[in-house]
Amino acid sequence: MTAAPSEQPSRPRRRRSRLRRLVVGVAVVVVLALVAAAAFTTVVVRRPLPQTTGSVQLAGLSGDVRVVRDERGVPQIFADTAEDLFRAQGFVAAQDRFFEMDYRRHVTAGRLAELVGDVPAAIEADKVIRTFGWRRVAEQELDLVSPQTRAFLEAYADGVNAYLASRDPEQIAVEYTVLGLSVDVGRPEKWDAVDSLAWLKAMAWDLRGNYDQELERALAYSTLQDVGMVDELFPSFTTGGNTPILQPGDLPAEQTAAPATPASAATTTALGSPALDAALSSARDALAAVPVLVGRGEGTGSNSWVVSGDHTASGKPMLANDPHLALGAPSIWAQVGLHCTTVSSACPFDVAGFSFAGFPGVIIGHNGQLAWGLTNMGADVTDFFIERLRDDTVQRGDEWVPVETRTETIRVAGSAAIDLTVRTTSHGPIISDVLDVGPVTSAPTAQGTLLGSYGVALAWTALTPGRTADAVFELNTAKNADDVRAAAALFDVPAQNIVFATADGHIGYQAPGRIPVRGDVPGSPVPSNGTWPRDGRDPRFDWQGWVPADQMPRALDPASGFIVAANQAVLPEGVGPYLTSDWDFGFRSERIRTLLQEQIDAGEKLTVDDFNTIQNDTWSPFAQVLVPALLDVRIDDDYDAAGQRLLRDWDGRMDADSPAAAYFAAVWRNLLQDTFWDDLPPDMRPDGGSKWLVVLRAMLDTPDDPFWDDRSTLNVRESRDEILRQAMVSARRDLTVEMAKNPADWRWGTLHQLRLEHPVLGGSTIPAPVRRLMNPAPIGVSGSSSVVNATSWDAGTGSFEVTAGPSMRMVVDLGDVDASTWVTVTGTSGHPGSRHYTDQLRAWVEGRTFPFPFTRDAVERAGKDVLTLTP
Repeated sequence: MTAAPSEQPSRPRRRRSRLRRLVVGVAVVVVLALVAAAAFTTVVVRRPLPQTTGSVQLAGLSGDVRVVRDERGVPQIFADTAEDLFRAQGFVAAQDRFFEMDYRRHVTAGRLAELVGDVPAAIEADKVIRTFGWRRVAEQELDLVSPQTRAFLEAYADGVNAYLASRDPEQIAVEYTVLGLSVDVGRPEKWDAVDSLAWLKAMAWDLRGNYDQELERALAYSTLQDVGMVDELFPSFTTGGNTPILQPGDLPAEQTAAPATPASAATTTALGSPALDAALSSARDALAAVPVLVGRGEGTGSNSWVVSGDHTASGKPMLANDPHLALGAPSIWAQVGLHCTTVSSACPFDVAGFSFAGFPGVIIGHNGQLAWGLTNMGADVTDFFIERLRDDTVQRGDEWVPVETRTETIRVAGSAAIDLTVRTTSHGPIISDVLDVGPVTSAPTAQGTLLGSYGVALAWTALTPGRTADAVFELNTAKNADDVRAAAALFDVPAQNIVFATADGHIGYQAPGRIPVRGDVPGSPVPSNGTWPRDGRDPRFDWQGWVPADQMPRALDPASGFIVAANQAVLPEGVGPYLTSDWDFGFRSERIRTLLQEQIDAGEKLTVDDFNTIQNDTWSPFAQVLVPALLDVRIDDDYDAAGQRLLRDWDGRMDADSPAAAYFAAVWRNLLQDTFWDDLPPDMRPDGGSKWLVVLRAMLDTPDDPFWDDRSTLNVRESRDEILRQAMVSARRDLTVEMAKNPADWRWGTLHQLRLEHPVLGGSTIPAPVRRLMNPAPIGVSGSSSVVNATSWDAGTGSFEVTAGPSMRMVVDLGDVDASTWVTVTGTSGHPGSRHYTDQLRAWVEGRTFPFPFTRDAVERAGKDVLTLTP
């Protein structure tokens, strides 16, 4: 039976949706009156726009600083000292994006309710993040980073604060004017170096790896009660049949193959019990309450690749990168250039690329000697420990030891403060009771006595202070593979794949990250490799330290002449240190490899335009797998078969103007619903990503697989072909209602819409005039999940709307750095009154990019506005 597309999404998805539509409590009548007065609106909206020409005094500078902006408002900063460079970067970031910075620091400090008021979703987010203690860890990191890094962070903060001191809140951002109608906004607090460091925790959280799969295995067992069926839903990367980033022969001689930590069978004793299921569900709800700041779920990954100069038109290496993250207004990235007027050991920066508003330096980009890109490795850096709790103690072996507790006070604008008790075990914070779910059912022993109650503690590498901030500045000044390796050793979280190319002709790969070492636990019913929740009572399951930096996979100049890193496995199974069992299945990476190899085999030299074309490729591996099976199914009714006929001559591309792509996506959505919704808890409905393609591909060869049967139809056992037919028929009828009766009038872009939302003033509960001001109009886009142009969508919600995508696209040609290109999804400005709020959006949708000037002459030629900052 096909579930109605309008069926309500599961609780975590509702919670995420609610977080994207934070209600600020603005009185509708007041806001309508505000925006109705055109002249007043113009003043309110345009008042925060920054000065970009002339001169401005900036306290603390040792000399003049030039800020050159091109026609898209991208700032390129030139200074005589490193401290002046970052002080100016902080000033410019505050000019363009301070409310975004302020929102992020409220989130990362667990103080969102202080900004937006008595909003339940904000209070829940604060509770969870205070439990994590992101800012507490960031405060410790400030004492851990190098003195130089601390000086850069503090100079950046000084620049931000100099801007804040010159303006009242309503002159800083229109959001303060709107929020001020319902809460007491006041003057924003001064920026602090810790505010920048705390943002790294948010980045690490959204890119943390396999925690979803770990909980989903346990939750799936609660309904399936069959380990074999659970395993079928979590196939290995090898099953996908695609190529890892590296082969054993690519590794340096000193790195030897090492077997991965073995997995044992899952426990069938505690897992699946109502008490433990309740604790795990509560933990999942708590984690879902954290606002999405970088990206989450299917599509949160990236494409990157480097190609040797042997295969490029310029004769030098080229690099491409397009991180797939959450898309909102403003964009997550801030384009910037940072240039010391004279590059020296005292002022070593000459770098440009993409930064985060709120953090100094460049995260992804290039300098004169090296270009680098990042993709999420997806390493398993979190584990859930099932704890047995009794009062304020936790069981360790045969003993009961105290649980560490602390009280956090959550202040709520316009309402009373809330005290939160945070409990922590040796494994990490207990997250299963954060959202006031009440005590979890006691867990009886085999003898029938009460052992205590279940709790779920989170172990996460980012809760140990690290030096990722140092790594950013090391990468900004890196020149060669050794420099990248040294920076990677400091890049604790999030674990990222680094691909790089050097001006002297090398290409390479480096895996950074703090990766837990998990010991084997022979004979245990609980897996020892981190794929299932672990028994907190048994110290053998505790982490045994970190994988040494010199054992992390790396390669330089592989024989293939290129490296593709798009979230697939780093190495074949059983080779190198154990990183995770839950990879992206590599369909994007395989497509990129195929396109590159085809041109290389044809003797064609690759260009910047070729790289841009690959980044916008829309060919779907889903079509390759499913269309033959769909065409083999007979549909007798001519009306119902009209959609199926679209597939006969379809080229498999998910283009916005394609009727067949629209029909295929609807079939895929309905097929997942018809096949799995009756078997799985609502919290783990298939999102439709690469894992589910591998699962369905295997099931197509097994017509009597138990998952084909619909449990909701009594005394009927559905077969594979019946479910395929049902999915196609229902898709034809769904699209008739959603678009048109004639399939020729269907368009994928009509369904697959990008709706960029402001994090606070974006959702449907916000008055329409404010939404129109803050949010760009929805726009249909090409691409899909596991397509190179990865504009992902979540099939589990029933909606085709874009959930993540290429947050920027960058191509760097080290043969001519000024011929490089870039684009971001919206624009450089966070002010809706600025022409740069969305001036790159149309180009991004159409797959176009803009020139990426780097050298001083190129920057000056592209310059439209020049602002001089003076001491």
